[in-house]
Order: sequence, then C-alpha cells, then structure tokens
Amino acid sequence: MSTQHTYRVIVRGVWDGLTDASRTELLAGAGEHGLAGMKFSEEGSLTYDTVLKHFSYRYAVVSDAADGEEMAGAIAEDRAETALRSLGHGFRDLRSTVTDMDTMKINRKGR
Repeated sequence: MSTQHTYRVIVRGVWDGLTDASRTELLAGAGEHGLAGMKFSEEGSLTYDTVLKHFSYRYAVVSDAADGEEMAGAIAEDRAETALRSLGHGFRDLRSTVTDMDTMKINRKGR
C-alpha cells in the first residue's frame, strides 16, 4: 500500500472566446466567486473578478506520494478543464502550482 499525501493545487488560466451568454453568467456570479470564496476542496473553488480575464481554481487532491506533485497538478488541471467545459466557458493556458501539505515545513517563531 502506498502512502497518500494531500496536495493543495492552484490552477490558473485565462478566459478565452467567451460568448455573450457566458459573460452575462460569469458577471452575475462574480460576487460569489471573489476572494471571500477561496477555499481548497476536492470539488474545486473557482475565483475570478469582473474584468473576466484571469481565473483560478483551488483544489485539494489526495494522491499517492510516489506519483508526486506533477500527478496532483495534472489531476487538478483535468478537474478544472472538465468543470469549465461543463459550464460552457472558453478558457486557455491552464497551469498549476502544487504544495504537498504532508512535507511542508512550518517555521514556528521562538517564544
């Protein structure tokens, strides 16, 4: 049995070729997808602003430690791509930043 690690993954991208319907839908929901809505979850948390240029998804991914951060990033990017396609919004240039929460060192200040 392989050790499981929890990864926090931020997937960033650019809106691309948005239809008028997509723009209207995104602008209507912008208040729910701002900074206050940022959280890491398995389903992902979509954030963007009313400029509708960039967006990000935050994911919590549990994966085999042997597969490493690259696999966690690929899983999260696939989830983001699937979610965005199901919503019908155009996008491009997905890239991810991965943090392994099980190996992250926490520096504590002295007392």
